[in-house]
Amino acid sequence: MLVNGVWQEQWQPVQAQDEQGRFIRQASTFRHWITPDGVAGPTGAGGFKAETGRYRLYVAYICPWASRTLMVRALKGLQEVIDVTVVNPRLTDQGWQFGGYPGADEDTLNGARYMHELYTRADPQVSGRATVPVLWDKRTGTIVNNESADIVRMLNGAFAGIVDQGPDLYPADLAAEIDALNAYLYTDLNNGVYQAGFASSQQAYDEAYGKVFAALDELESRLADGRAYLFGDRLTETDLRLFVTLVRFDAAYHGLFKCNRNTLRAMPGLHAYMHRILALDGIAETVRLDHIKAGYYSIKALNPGGIVPAGPGEI
Repeated sequence: MLVNGVWQEQWQPVQAQDEQGRFIRQASTFRHWITPDGVAGPTGAGGFKAETGRYRLYVAYICPWASRTLMVRALKGLQEVIDVTVVNPRLTDQGWQFGGYPGADEDTLNGARYMHELYTRADPQVSGRATVPVLWDKRTGTIVNNESADIVRMLNGAFAGIVDQGPDLYPADLAAEIDALNAYLYTDLNNGVYQAGFASSQQAYDEAYGKVFAALDELESRLADGRAYLFGDRLTETDLRLFVTLVRFDAAYHGLFKCNRNTLRAMPGLHAYMHRILALDGIAETVRLDHIKAGYYSIKALNPGGIVPAGPGEI
C-alpha cells in the first residue's frame, strides 16, 4: 500500500471490507484516455494521442483485469503498436515485482524493481494499491490509465487510424445491453469469486458463493440456444470479461476461492464457450496457466504454505 508516495506495509489481498466482512475493491487512480487526436477523453486530461510505439502495457498473466487488455491488443492487431511488460506472477510483500520467473520481464523501460515504483514516478504523492494493468506513456513518463475497463475501450477504438482490424467490441447498437451485462457480470461473477475467496465472515462467503453460481447457471442457460457469444454471433467486450473468469475457474477459484459447487468442466455450454474464445487468433498467447496457478497460490492469506497444486494441467 502506498500512502503519500511511500510504501507502508506488506502486500495484503483484502483491499477493504464492510461491516459484514464483504471484500471491497479499490477504485482506480489514473483515468486519462488515449484518443485519436489527443483531446481529453471521458475522464482525466488530454495530451495522449494514439501513436505507434509511444505506449506500454504493464500486465500480469495471473490478473483477469490485465488479461482482458492483452486480449483486446491481440484482437485489434496492436502488437506492433503497443509493447508489453509482464510482471512476476508471485505476489511479494511489496506487491508486483519484475523478472525472476519464466515468462516475466524486467522493467527495461524504467528500471523499476516493483510496480509501485512506477506509481510514485507518475505521482510522487500517490496513495493506494499499485495494481495492473497500467498503460504507460513513454513520452511524458507517466501513467495514462490503470482502469482495465477504460483501457479496453481505448484499445478498441483509439488506434483505428493506425491499425484498423478485428471486431468492434463495443458496437453502438449494443452499447446499452453491453453496459448492463458488464455490470451484472462484475458484481456477481468477476468480482463475486474474489468476494467468496476473501470473505471474512460466513455470511459474506455464502452470499458471494450464491451469486457466483446463480450467474454461472444463468449464463449456461443463455448459451443453450447454440449462440456463439453472449450477444449472438458478435464478439464483444462482455465476452472478454466472462472469458477471463472462466479460464481461471478450475485452476484457482474452484479450490483456493472455495467456489466449489462444481468445476467449469461440469458446465458443458460454458466450457465449450471458453474454448471457442481461446481458439480465436492471438488469445491463447494471453493465457499462461503456470502464471495463474503460481500467482493465486502465492497469496499467503489463503495459502500460507505456498504449495502450488499439480492440477489441473490444462484448461
